[in-house]
Amino acid sequence: MPKPIDVRHDPVTRRFCASMSGYEACLMYRLTGKEIDLYHTYVPGVFRGQGVAEQLCKAAFEYANTNGLTVIPSCSYISEAYLRRHTEYESIVKRGSSSKPLVSG
Repeated sequence: MPKPIDVRHDPVTRRFCASMSGYEACLMYRLTGKEIDLYHTYVPGVFRGQGVAEQLCKAAFEYANTNGLTVIPSCSYISEAYLRRHTEYESIVKRGSSSKPLVSG
């Protein structure tokens, strides 16, 4: 079980973030109507493999679920890894859509 982190939702910058030892991990999104496009997840190298991205995703999916939003999983981590392990969110996911963001990471 990963060590729990404090994930904050910042609707102004449209990110779910966590600060850890001077580093910041975040999941960025776009909101269009009732769709939330989760397009980029970033975790500093020193914290990768410790469940940080998973906790960011959980916060984002719970936010979407609570607010009646459909999730577009543009981020490859979310579409290729997170959703394979968390099939409970499939009912709110819209596959085949992508914002095609200009983000690398």
